[in-house]
Amino acid sequence: MNPNSPNRQHVLERTRNIGIAAHIDAGKTTLTERILFYTGMIHKIGEVHDGAATTDWMEQERERGITITSAAVTTEWWQRAEEGSIKLFPEQKQRINIIDTPGHVDFTAEVERSLRVLDGAIVVFCAVAGVQPQSETVWRQATKYNVPRIVFVNKMDRTGANFQSVFHEVKEKLGAHAVRILIPIGAEDQLIGQIDVVNQKAVYFNDDGKLGSTYTVEELTGELIGIAATAYDELIHAVADVDEEIADKFVHEQAISITELKQGIRRATIANKLIPVTGGSAFKNKGVQYLLDAVIDYLPSPLDIPPALGMDPDDHTRQIEVITSDHEKFVALAFKLWADKYVGKLVFFRVYSGVVKKGDMVYNPRTRRSERVGRLIQIQANEHKDIDACYAGDIAAMVGLKNCTTGDTIAAPGHDVVLEPPTFPDPVISMAVEPKTKADQEKLGIALGRLSEEDPTFMVKTDEDTGQTIISGMGELHLEIIIDRIRREFKVGANTGAPQIAYRETITKPAGGEGKLVKQSGGRGQYGHVVLTMKPNEKGKGLTIENKTVGGSIPKEYINAVFKGVTEAMTNGIIAGYPVVDVHVEIIDGSYHDVDSNENAFSMAAIFAMKDGFKKAHSILLEPIMAVEVSTPDDYQGDVMGDLNRRRGHIQNMETKGKLAIVRANVPLKEMFGYSTAVRTLSSGRASYAMTPSHFEQVPNNIAAEIISDRIGK
Repeated sequence: MNPNSPNRQHVLERTRNIGIAAHIDAGKTTLTERILFYTGMIHKIGEVHDGAATTDWMEQERERGITITSAAVTTEWWQRAEEGSIKLFPEQKQRINIIDTPGHVDFTAEVERSLRVLDGAIVVFCAVAGVQPQSETVWRQATKYNVPRIVFVNKMDRTGANFQSVFHEVKEKLGAHAVRILIPIGAEDQLIGQIDVVNQKAVYFNDDGKLGSTYTVEELTGELIGIAATAYDELIHAVADVDEEIADKFVHEQAISITELKQGIRRATIANKLIPVTGGSAFKNKGVQYLLDAVIDYLPSPLDIPPALGMDPDDHTRQIEVITSDHEKFVALAFKLWADKYVGKLVFFRVYSGVVKKGDMVYNPRTRRSERVGRLIQIQANEHKDIDACYAGDIAAMVGLKNCTTGDTIAAPGHDVVLEPPTFPDPVISMAVEPKTKADQEKLGIALGRLSEEDPTFMVKTDEDTGQTIISGMGELHLEIIIDRIRREFKVGANTGAPQIAYRETITKPAGGEGKLVKQSGGRGQYGHVVLTMKPNEKGKGLTIENKTVGGSIPKEYINAVFKGVTEAMTNGIIAGYPVVDVHVEIIDGSYHDVDSNENAFSMAAIFAMKDGFKKAHSILLEPIMAVEVSTPDDYQGDVMGDLNRRRGHIQNMETKGKLAIVRANVPLKEMFGYSTAVRTLSSGRASYAMTPSHFEQVPNNIAAEIISDRIGK
């Protein structure tokens, strides 16, 4: 059965949902701007450094020249076949939904939720810097969600650009089965075009004042013939290794046509067995059109990926296949919320099956409630275009849903299915915030509520001891942007305290714990009794609980209350009240009273038992460790390393790229405040650095004592 509704404008086969992701400053937003220009969506190129890029529309993005929030745009690409070249989908208008994601580690949640709903991605690398820390993080995120990828080696016009070096880094550092399909011709100021390896042609981009809009396809000449032949041979072997149809022809020495080879590359890319690599310069307008052709030729349509798997909310063992078709029941995933000052709460969603129309009732299996869709909007960065219906494979936004959060499934009324939500890292840094005046108090609460609803990595809580409002996020820049938005968008005056680290506690040896709640106050009392054991869990495993009681020592109806108490006890450790991580708990015994026992009593008894166990299990304090990579001219390498050592850093390795030294170290987050200023001072402004969360480690005793003393003092 044809999955396309007769009412839709763009058939599923000609739809591509792609993201553009990479390390900060690799050129993602510049590439997106060129794509929008060549596809005719915009008629004037805006530059990031001028604060005029289409997808960097927030004031904070334009001021800082960085992407903060992922921006969605929809465009069309008419793929025409030039003389002598073959394309898989010639003379067909293709719809491309693009999400431009941030590169800064503080906004990693934007990348995470975007990759969760995309079918393919362009991963951008800088031709000089190569594979950088955040590139590796993005790569792991794409692998987690099984997203097919194309690599674009950007900035081939820059001094020190080396396509071959980056190609090898992608294979070695990321373990990718990478193949070259578009090799830059020349580099630095001599960059003039690309070798089209599959068609064995040379593509030259014309510097005719039309911003690279025109190019010519010519026969290969001179040394380009040898480069192209070697790359073609490598490509055929690589595809034959992972694709049966090409392998069969290769083994039997049968001719493989260009169309057959392209189909083989497409199958292998969609199956995540192959990564096509292209190179060019978005800023200098070279190589973008052929990259777009590669997106169409090799990245999947919504029909090419396996059906999404949902589950029954009442029975998590029962999987439900969500078929990509307009004729199935409506199922979508809400992957982002945004408070728009004109239309209110926007819910960004990806449709996996069915159709939703303006005015329809939709159902949220989490809340078990239905709501009406007020408006459907196609997003073009910060511009809104009202539409009447959304079809399978579409990405859009809806207005009118009040009880919806990031990761919720939205479905047809009565259709109980839950799609896997995106996962997000825990915040690593906190600070206190308070309104400047009493008049600002209520407005601050509303602003924080809306921002935490939008951003799953931004959390708000009230400190029980001091009554202060504590906000937590992924880094200094993350919280700085939040405070800036509170002041600008919500017009709220706010004072902030110094940033605080999100420490953790854990245990280092097995112990037992016993908790008893006995209250007799005349009439019905309270009785709960829990005996448990605890031991350190594997790193990153979190809390695991097993019920090992026998003979009904704790009745079945109270076991969930015990589990709840154990989980609650993990939120406050005994050293300094920080959350406890990586503990395995076994409930082994207890007792109950026929009249006085209830769920609350057993929940409290479990908390007492956990606190008792923590005292005996030798609890320690953990601090977040950051993976830091500093790129500095050779002359300053010694100063940079000395400074990292003073910050309790452990140097992991060093390498040289041209005249640049790359220093990698693990450094406690506590020591990295203000590092951007320090590294600029050390290197006369010539060094740059990147920082990503790595792991938690035990805090040295002398520093732990300071932290505990400071915490108690507050």
